[in-house]
Amino acid sequence: MKTKRILITGAAGFLGSHLCDRFIAEGYHVIGMDNLITGDLKNIEHLFPLERFEFHHHDVSTFVHLGGELDYILHFASPASPIDYLKIPIETLKVGSLGTLNLLGLAKEKNARILVASTSEVYGDPLVHPQNEEYYGNVSPIGPRGVYDEAKRFMESITMAYHRHHGLDTRIVRIFNTYGARMRLNDGRVVPAFMGQALRGEDLTVFGDGSQTRSFTYIDDQIEGIYRLLMSDYVEPVNIGNPDETTILEFAEEIIKLTGTNQKIVFKPLPVDDPLQRQPDISKAKEILDWEPKVHRSEGLKKVYEYFKSLSPEELHQKEHRDFSHLNGK
Repeated sequence: MKTKRILITGAAGFLGSHLCDRFIAEGYHVIGMDNLITGDLKNIEHLFPLERFEFHHHDVSTFVHLGGELDYILHFASPASPIDYLKIPIETLKVGSLGTLNLLGLAKEKNARILVASTSEVYGDPLVHPQNEEYYGNVSPIGPRGVYDEAKRFMESITMAYHRHHGLDTRIVRIFNTYGARMRLNDGRVVPAFMGQALRGEDLTVFGDGSQTRSFTYIDDQIEGIYRLLMSDYVEPVNIGNPDETTILEFAEEIIKLTGTNQKIVFKPLPVDDPLQRQPDISKAKEILDWEPKVHRSEGLKKVYEYFKSLSPEELHQKEHRDFSHLNGK
């Protein structure tokens, strides 16, 4: 039987690297692609000796060409943390627009099914709670976070246009807050931020009064949902997330209890356009994919804490992930 080939962009990132692992385990030939602006080769170096894995150091915003047949494309290339996309706003917009256009073109050329990674951020600061796929969102296109939100909204729009106009086989996943091993401690997202502060003996920083909510999905659950969506026949967007909602203040207290530290919680002003509520309605995922999260937050956080505890002191105290100055909005 012919080995199926899949291209995974953003392969050296958090989600991308776990997707590489999953498709290797499923028997695929995996082609990983990443420009390494925010990704890290250490996330996939364990795959390099494998015959069924190859890596291309490439920026999908320029063009994408691959020889041979291709069965599937997963487009996961994009800065995904506010710290990154506020530093490299133009690259963020380009990978969501030009990068998506290039990969849709490749999918059309290869007659491949493509799944694009959208986000709960397409809902912006939502006026509907919980958020279902029919909600159009409340997004500021000119706010600082708009570079990420609007890139993903455009991604969804052009993906559906290729589906309707060219008959391309497309899938759209809307990913809610996900956590797990290989997250960067300094990426600005709340799970690694709190874990890093606790491990370094620093106070935990809560923005606003901590009443804003998030819903956290463990990485294994997220990967399973993405896999099931890719293999389904459903072309409209699907929320993949955990409806178990918690306030940021409650979450900070959970981290302090888990880590056995007695840090204080300090409050700082809420960033511009920071969503006050985030909770997925996963009725479609349950009905269409027979999917719902299995890993309880207390169990998932223990696993992540063990991962972060295993990091070197150098990694634990690293403040800057990358120097983006050479990019300068290219």
